[in-house]
Amino acid sequence: MKCWGSFKPFHETVEETLETAERTAGERLLGEDPESGKPIIARLGKFGPIVQIGSGDDEEKPKYASLRMDQSIETINLEEALDLFKLPFSLEDYKDKEVMVAVGRYGPYVRWGDTFISIPKDEDPLNVNQKRAEELIDEKIKADAPIAEHDGYPITKGVGRFGPYLKWRNLFVNVPKAYDFDNLTQDEIHELVSKKIEKEANRYIKVFEEEGISIENGRWGPFIKINRKNVKIPTKKDGEKYSAEELKEVGLEQIKKWIEEADPKLLKKKKTKTKTKKKK
Repeated sequence: MKCWGSFKPFHETVEETLETAERTAGERLLGEDPESGKPIIARLGKFGPIVQIGSGDDEEKPKYASLRMDQSIETINLEEALDLFKLPFSLEDYKDKEVMVAVGRYGPYVRWGDTFISIPKDEDPLNVNQKRAEELIDEKIKADAPIAEHDGYPITKGVGRFGPYLKWRNLFVNVPKAYDFDNLTQDEIHELVSKKIEKEANRYIKVFEEEGISIENGRWGPFIKINRKNVKIPTKKDGEKYSAEELKEVGLEQIKKWIEEADPKLLKKKKTKTKTKKKK
């Protein structure tokens, strides 16, 4: 009969395989939570890398915290993971609005009422105190302050995903590189906004707001838009394209026929199921 010692190499191989499988699955056991004694795991979540206290087998739901942009599953340690669970934390109200420091999908931020203010990448959110939070809030207030008015409505400026922009009412006006964004003159601001308003005015040929349907001018000619989907307008019987003037006279029923010919699903409304009460 073989003794246990002969199975030792096999046992070590199994342990090594399990550890490798764990790494392959993108999970790392960092240690135990000193308060609950539950395991702390670093893994990939639905919205990015996270650490969690506990497991799905526990009666209590696990606690989760997102990793910061400068952290990774492979290198984060137990102490750093525990620090993440110190977020979010609240500070004193400022200008009659609640203040909170937290971390989200896009990094750490200060939440002031309904406003989210990103914390600079080189700052540790755990070091953001009342004074620093107020500084960030004041910077945001200053950045969002109107820089001009047009027809009685304020114009603000900002930098978004596609670069610098001006905002007037519901319009976002991209600022070309030819302009000095930090030192725009009042004439330049009004010029940019006026051009955008004119462009938007020429954009729509016909609008049916209740139906969510519009005919718009595009780069390659007029087209139909329904529920954010673009539909090509068929040519006339003689093979010629409809002009914008002709399309102004086209009725809703004809437009719906064009949409149905292109994609019948676009006109189908979702049916809401009504629940029927069971008789006792």
